[in-house]
Amino acid sequence: MVQPAAVEAAILASEEETRKQDDVLDAWRRDLEAARYAAQRAQRQYDAADPQNRLVADELERRWNQALQRVQEIELRIEQHVHGQGKTTTPTREEFEDLAAKLEAVWNCPDADIRLKKRIVRTLIHEVVVDVDPSADEVILVVHWKGGVHTELRLPRRRRGQNSTHTSKEIIDTVRVLVRICSDEVIAGVLNRNGLLTGHGNRWTLERVTSLRSHHAIPCYDADKCKAEGWMNLTEAAKTLGVNARTLRLAVERGEIEAEHPLDDGPWIFNRRAIETEAAGQFRARVRGSNRNPAIPTSKQSTLGFSTT
Repeated sequence: MVQPAAVEAAILASEEETRKQDDVLDAWRRDLEAARYAAQRAQRQYDAADPQNRLVADELERRWNQALQRVQEIELRIEQHVHGQGKTTTPTREEFEDLAAKLEAVWNCPDADIRLKKRIVRTLIHEVVVDVDPSADEVILVVHWKGGVHTELRLPRRRRGQNSTHTSKEIIDTVRVLVRICSDEVIAGVLNRNGLLTGHGNRWTLERVTSLRSHHAIPCYDADKCKAEGWMNLTEAAKTLGVNARTLRLAVERGEIEAEHPLDDGPWIFNRRAIETEAAGQFRARVRGSNRNPAIPTSKQSTLGFSTT
């Protein structure tokens, strides 16, 4: 299973990182030892110099000061390194297993940033080796996790000419319609609300909608193009006609005005031409007339009496 392998890889990677930090500390300590020896040697040379020869004495003093400064720099580096290690605690196996249990939820979350997923991959995976098994018509993937753990995965081999995406034609046609008024992020939300998944059974994200559009040469949403071509949603169309949005939707459902509604839980899509037709004008006049003329004439409507006593 991938999840236990990821846990083991994370543990081994953590242990490897700890070893690297210890190696760095050992190297700094060796440098400190060498720097202290150089400083002591510079001091002895300075003490042995003839005080009357000021030129030589000044040069030896300068070298001694440089050696002492180098010692101080290395001591500061070691202190910072040790202090930094003290703040970092190595997680236990239980903590790693708890984190791994949440990894799948984080990975499949539609709000997970693609940069976070790339960091997870770079942290856990060293490399992926790909081979082909012609007899089984499969592609073999060997995942080399950090720390030396390996996982083998086998996937069906795609034949030449086979479509690389198995997303249904209905979803592709739906995206083709939605891009008239919706960005990729909005389209992903609409597809998810309607329970639609990608061809591989995943929830839709902005990146997956963008990839689908690119693969099928579907242009992206463009606000200027939307306005120029006259595309609008239900609220905008109702405002243009001067009627209530619910009233307009009922008229569309009766077939009085043309509109597109590709998904049950999704936006209605209108074009300016559809609400500038003669039928749309008659509908608007009828709605406004019915608002001015109540169903029961005013003279026949009952009145309520209010007493001040």
